[in-house]
Amino acid sequence: MSQQVQGVVAPGKNEPVRIETIVIPDPGPGEAVVKIQACGVCHTDLHYKQGGINDDYPFLLGHEASGVVESVGDGVTDVAPGDFVILNWRAVCGSCRACLRGRPWYCFNTHNAERKMTLLAGGTELSPALGIGAFAEKTLVAAGQCTKVDPAVAPAVAGLLGCGVMAGIGAAINTGDVGRGDSVAVIGCGGVGDAAIVGSRLAGAARIIAVDIDDRKLATAKTMGATHTVNSRTTDPVEAIRELTGGFGADVVIEAVGRPETYEQAFYARDLAGTVVLVGVPTPEMRLELPLLDVFGRGGSLKSSWYGDCLPSRDFPMLIDLHQQGRIDLGAFVTETIGLGDVEKAFARMHEGDVLRSVVVF
Repeated sequence: MSQQVQGVVAPGKNEPVRIETIVIPDPGPGEAVVKIQACGVCHTDLHYKQGGINDDYPFLLGHEASGVVESVGDGVTDVAPGDFVILNWRAVCGSCRACLRGRPWYCFNTHNAERKMTLLAGGTELSPALGIGAFAEKTLVAAGQCTKVDPAVAPAVAGLLGCGVMAGIGAAINTGDVGRGDSVAVIGCGGVGDAAIVGSRLAGAARIIAVDIDDRKLATAKTMGATHTVNSRTTDPVEAIRELTGGFGADVVIEAVGRPETYEQAFYARDLAGTVVLVGVPTPEMRLELPLLDVFGRGGSLKSSWYGDCLPSRDFPMLIDLHQQGRIDLGAFVTETIGLGDVEKAFARMHEGDVLRSVVVF
């Protein structure tokens, strides 16, 4: 039997979000209904609102979420009603060419729930953000998007692994393969960049250089584990990174902004045969131009990090365990907890630069 819940909807490009009554259908085969306990406000949600992803309005926003499985459809065996889960937006299929080669974190056939959530008024089908749509009291997802973790962790902390924190930590550990003694530079010290700093420290990097144009963000980056900071508004970041690494450049440079200018900085700030990791999300109109000879002559690797190249079933429980052991502080990413009606204000706070994550708590 379908249910009616409250959720935050983006009705059109750059229009203010509003709370609407959402109809949640019963889960079909391979699907689950999850009662949301907490959901972070991510820049990706803002991109959806602004039309930076696509124009499939109206969107049911929210995707960095944790909650409790309420019901499951036929054939679901990995999770059951009552399980505390983190939602992920890459439900691994297990049968595509990437999965069959033992690289499920690259799964090319990830899937979402097939049944549609709708607006009560008019019955319009909703497009859930990243196939999740968790700025709602309950949501319908593919069961593979539910990753069971220890219920002792605070929901507001757990949910952040569903996107930004996992993307940053994974960009360092999984994609960048940061190792003991490496030098790392992170360009862009928002939530994802700070998570990359945490991941680099966890991996044993000897020198972690945080780069941003905001001194407040740089101060926060220091608390996350950065050993050095560079304000690129007043200092050439490429020269500064080279100076801090013996004139060579960093072994790994993680670009967490998603702009051509900062990517070019990352490219030239790495050591010869070093690695550049792009985890910042660009917009469709952006273009990059680099001398091909420089690409050839500098060697190394230019990588894109999809969701931190994570495997949720492996990485989410591991990171929750590390948090509970006190080895990483996921709670440091939660700047404030808010209500469902405060999402528009949280988007505005993003531009002020004084928040890592606002988290909607139900």
